[in-house]
Amino acid sequence: MTEEFKIGLNLTDAEKYSALLRQIKFLLSKDDLLLSNLSNCAAALKQTFEKISWVGFYLFDGEKLYLGPFQGKVACTKIELGKGVCGTSALKKETIIVQDVNAFPGHIACDDGSNSEIVVPILKENELIGVLDLDSYLFSAFSETDKKYLEELTEFLADSVFI
Repeated sequence: MTEEFKIGLNLTDAEKYSALLRQIKFLLSKDDLLLSNLSNCAAALKQTFEKISWVGFYLFDGEKLYLGPFQGKVACTKIELGKGVCGTSALKKETIIVQDVNAFPGHIACDDGSNSEIVVPILKENELIGVLDLDSYLFSAFSETDKKYLEELTEFLADSVFI
């Protein structure tokens, strides 16, 4: 089966996210493996936004975050809670936008070309499942628009994919 996924690159970020969320709800299915759903989700985000250099999931095993499906360069395989942007977002259970990763204390540089980052925790009934991590080679690539729509995406994932 061939999946069709198309979003115009000339749209605003809000328009891209809106189109992405509509399509992702049809692309992902609770009947598919979690690995398949998260892989397609990461690919859809990377395909939609040119500003993204790396996108992926870190899944929580009750103690640490472990690398899940992603798109981009080779990445760190495990992150302790409270360490780096991902571990801090996971510990606080809140989205973190970093405009300049060089200014973030304890930033974990898996890709030394990365300059900005957004990490969104994935929560189910307020319990941590993992995080969605997006990096960019651009400074200040992520905004409140990204935060709003990525939080909506992670809510959908928690409710419809993580079962």
